Amino acid sequence: MISAGRSADWLQALAVYWQPGVRSMLFLGFSAGLPLLLVFGTLSFWLREAGIDRSVIGFISWVALAYGFKWVWAPLVDRLKLPLLTRRLGRRRAWMLLAQLSVIAGLCGLAFSDPQQGLRPFALLALLVAFSSATQDIAIDAYRIERADVGLQGAMAAGYMIGYRLAMIVSGGGALGVAHWVSPTESGYHLAAWTAAYLIMACLMLVGVITVLFITEPDVHPDPATLEKEAAVDRIIERQGWLPGGLRTLSEWFFGAVISPFADFIGRYRWQALLILALIATYRISDVVLGVISNVFYVDMGFSKREVALIINTLGVVMTLLGAVVGGLLVSRLGVMRVLLLGGVLAASTNLLFAWLAGVGHNIAMLTLVIVADNLSAGLATAAFVAYLSSLTNVSYSATQYALFSSVMLLLPKFVGGFSGVMVDGLGYAGFFLITASMGVPVLILILLAMRYLPSTGSPDNDPKNRS
Repeated sequence: MISAGRSADWLQALAVYWQPGVRSMLFLGFSAGLPLLLVFGTLSFWLREAGIDRSVIGFISWVALAYGFKWVWAPLVDRLKLPLLTRRLGRRRAWMLLAQLSVIAGLCGLAFSDPQQGLRPFALLALLVAFSSATQDIAIDAYRIERADVGLQGAMAAGYMIGYRLAMIVSGGGALGVAHWVSPTESGYHLAAWTAAYLIMACLMLVGVITVLFITEPDVHPDPATLEKEAAVDRIIERQGWLPGGLRTLSEWFFGAVISPFADFIGRYRWQALLILALIATYRISDVVLGVISNVFYVDMGFSKREVALIINTLGVVMTLLGAVVGGLLVSRLGVMRVLLLGGVLAASTNLLFAWLAGVGHNIAMLTLVIVADNLSAGLATAAFVAYLSSLTNVSYSATQYALFSSVMLLLPKFVGGFSGVMVDGLGYAGFFLITASMGVPVLILILLAMRYLPSTGSPDNDPKNRS
């Protein structure tokens, strides 16, 4: 039997999900998660139904590399004030709102486009959505990190993921359901169906807009040592009398916004920074590379839009939410690294189930089993990983450093994923899924090395350095 004390401990752990900061992340997570499938899985389904080649679909998926390069403009989001908006809303909320309005514009543009009539403008609109969505991610991640200390980051990550995955139900299963409902026939390509689906998705982005208008800016107190380092550099620049005044001001801003965040990370971890970046760059590679071609796989296996919407985009996302809640609880009880290792093992091993499904073909029961296992493990792994990335961040540079980490997390997987259509054409689906599973082996080695050589991170009683 479980003792009363242990039961109380677990109930106390569950109570973190009722805190206001965690609840706000539910709606911000929804706003962040809605655009992703609309330029990724759902878009792939649309393109395949329109008769676009698998290899072309794989290359168009590179628009999602915007998420991998967001560290490039993250310093602007971290420090640049937007006219009117920043004064009225604060720097985090101002950038969230601008990004959300840009996503809405891009989705409306896609709704009135036809990939059969012109792939280039279609891809450019998808890129606008991806770029704006990545910008929104930068601002939301910074807000989340600044809103709570490391002890709450597991629950904040789980709340964010719940909203994120609910949005994926809507932008995946919901968008496909709308397209199916509007289509005059069960099969064939009907542009009006996709127009209706994407216009509805654009309207649902108003959830994020409304949330931004109601939340308040976090009260951030940067680390004094960090401020002193920046001030010392500013004094050195000020003494360079040969520089024009405007250039000195620009140099001070550039150092504080661009150079300092990266120098701070390297200075704190030194050679271990390479190990951290290698782990971040590869942790999700199995899932992301598989995800590029997964919806194309379902079409080729003969699964209908209704089956994909119900099993993959609804049941699957519910399982991811459950996995995220479990992951958040485990992080608060066991610490980040143990859960990170468990997630890495599960993420790689569940890809083998897809190889099994490829051999079986169109089988609803088998698809359900595969999706339940895969999404449970993905939810658990992602909750631990988001908490891990948050624990590495200095709140003085939260937007830029977290953007660096999350960009590194996606850059290599998204790039490799662009060749997924070519790999399937050459290896077949079963061989492709075996390759994606094997990509998880180096990840496990890196996690074990990090557990051995890096300082303890993310345990319930341990706050990282440079947090206020």
